[in-house]
Amino acid sequence: MKARYRYRCYPTPSQQFALSKLFGCVRKVWNDALAHCIEEYKAGNKKPKNADLQKRFITQAKKTKDREWLKEVSNIPLQQSLNDLEQAYQNFFKSCKGQRKGKPVRPPKFKKRRAKQSARFRQGGFKVHENSVYFAKVGKLKIVWSRELPVAPSSVTVIKDSAGRYFLSFVVEITPEFLSKTNRNVGIDLGIKTFATLSTGEKIDDPKPLKNRLQRLRRLSKNLSRKTRGSKRYERARTRKARLQAKLKDTRSDFLHKLSSQIINENQVIVLEDLNVSGMIKNRKLSRAISDLGWRQFRTLLEGKAAKYGREFQVISRWEPTSQVCSCCGFRAGKLDLSIREWICLNCETTHDRDINAAKNILVAGGHSETLNGRGGRHKTSVKEAAARETSTPIRIHSTLYQ
Repeated sequence: MKARYRYRCYPTPSQQFALSKLFGCVRKVWNDALAHCIEEYKAGNKKPKNADLQKRFITQAKKTKDREWLKEVSNIPLQQSLNDLEQAYQNFFKSCKGQRKGKPVRPPKFKKRRAKQSARFRQGGFKVHENSVYFAKVGKLKIVWSRELPVAPSSVTVIKDSAGRYFLSFVVEITPEFLSKTNRNVGIDLGIKTFATLSTGEKIDDPKPLKNRLQRLRRLSKNLSRKTRGSKRYERARTRKARLQAKLKDTRSDFLHKLSSQIINENQVIVLEDLNVSGMIKNRKLSRAISDLGWRQFRTLLEGKAAKYGREFQVISRWEPTSQVCSCCGFRAGKLDLSIREWICLNCETTHDRDINAAKNILVAGGHSETLNGRGGRHKTSVKEAAARETSTPIRIHSTLYQ
């Protein structure tokens, strides 16, 4: 399986100038080819082949006066840029035909100068050294090896984010490292107040990076809006805001990586509930809090690490009534308001924490349970038996349930 290893690099001022020239050429080739494809589509013609685009916007463009500066950079990133454009169109076409799973893929967009910049080198365009990485027509970039590369990389992407930081992303081919098997299984219930509640009863809070730095972000955004676009002060204000946003992203990613690794190392089976995140963020009262949590990224990390280390990862349907069913006897109490965090079962009179009970039911819905019948009791109570017991339930249980 393929994996990415990302490292921070520190180019010199002359190398930064060479990289800026490289990013500009890659961006220009992409935009020219994309504009040509759009024109052909409007004219009623088919999308040009990748080989024709390579010949027209790289080989022949270098011979023209307007694009002769393409000779000053390596030819490999320019070719990879058009290969990426071809792959983007293929993903879009497959999504339109229903041949691709997941969300609908949109057509490729034009690249902007102020957004994240990248250039990809394949073998022959770079060489890895002890403390640096050599790139054609750029030089040796100083790199900080935070961990060793397992094997020789097949390609490397030079990245410059909006905060002005430089990274090198290597693609390597690795073999899955299966961890020793364990008898522990876990169901995870994701929430807003508490990020994750495990079926073991453990609750994990998230750092809430955006909530803790929201005032500063608003202040930097207001300061940026007062500057004239294109001026030096505007660029400095934009960089300060981008650095803060990068710090928010790094804090969130660090928390999610550490939590997902801990769960993968300690459990053999991980069961998660499918959440309609795109629909939930349409709620204007909860959209900011949900976006700050990173539920989708957490699910992606769990899925990838489970495949890498030989764990079993499952996702149950979002329509499972995990918060409404008693994890002890299986009695369904009905829909509960979000303000109710604890409730008492009308059948077995067990007091439940809403999130812990949901996590246990998520584990059971995935087909895994540490009890004989999957509910923690000797038998599963039927609806008629529950109704009979409900008639003799004290009034205090009704008041606790619906208060």
